[in-house]
Amino acid sequence: MTFSDIFKSSFLESVTEFSAIDTLIGMLFALVIGLFIFVIYKRTFSGVMYSTGFAMSLVGLSLVTTLVIMAVTSNVVLSLGMVGALSIVRFRAAIKEPMEIVFLFWSLAVGIVIGAGMIPLAVIGSVIIGVVLVVFVDRRLHATPYILIVSCADEKAEESALNVIETSVDKYIVKSKTVNDAGIELTAEIRVKDAATSFVNRVNEISGVSGATLVTFNGEYMS
Repeated sequence: MTFSDIFKSSFLESVTEFSAIDTLIGMLFALVIGLFIFVIYKRTFSGVMYSTGFAMSLVGLSLVTTLVIMAVTSNVVLSLGMVGALSIVRFRAAIKEPMEIVFLFWSLAVGIVIGAGMIPLAVIGSVIIGVVLVVFVDRRLHATPYILIVSCADEKAEESALNVIETSVDKYIVKSKTVNDAGIELTAEIRVKDAATSFVNRVNEISGVSGATLVTFNGEYMS
């Protein structure tokens, strides 16, 4: 056995199947589509705090997934080893918004599809997904939800407040009612059009109402 025979293996022979051009083309498309996903995420973000780190991770996720799939599809033995290696990896990043899951799966899907060599599918599919998200995410399907808290001295003031609320909003439902020696505290979820909140002033002017507080509500209690 010669010195060169020691380093001969199926691994070194498989390196000859590696195509630098195909890799560069795949990584380039993954970068472009990843940046497209980044732009769509920034355009449609509607949460409280925008995370630049999460947005950039979408680009990196597309590139890394593309690289992994290229390696897996070129070697069956390597694919089995990769599955075993990735099965012990655990991620603990918190998902703050449901839409973030969509963007994560989108980046993963792009990497998988490009790594498998189906670049046109990745491009066409990403364009369709991007258009759908831009059109529908910013579109308001329901009136703006609010929580209204009214402090009433007695039942008469409560009825007057509910009458004003009923004639001023599109829809309302009483979520809670607290009665004690100080009076009645009423909490209602309401829906208003065009963010018209002047009715709160009229509620506060009712005799027997000591205060009215309106806060934005981000929930799905009402259908």
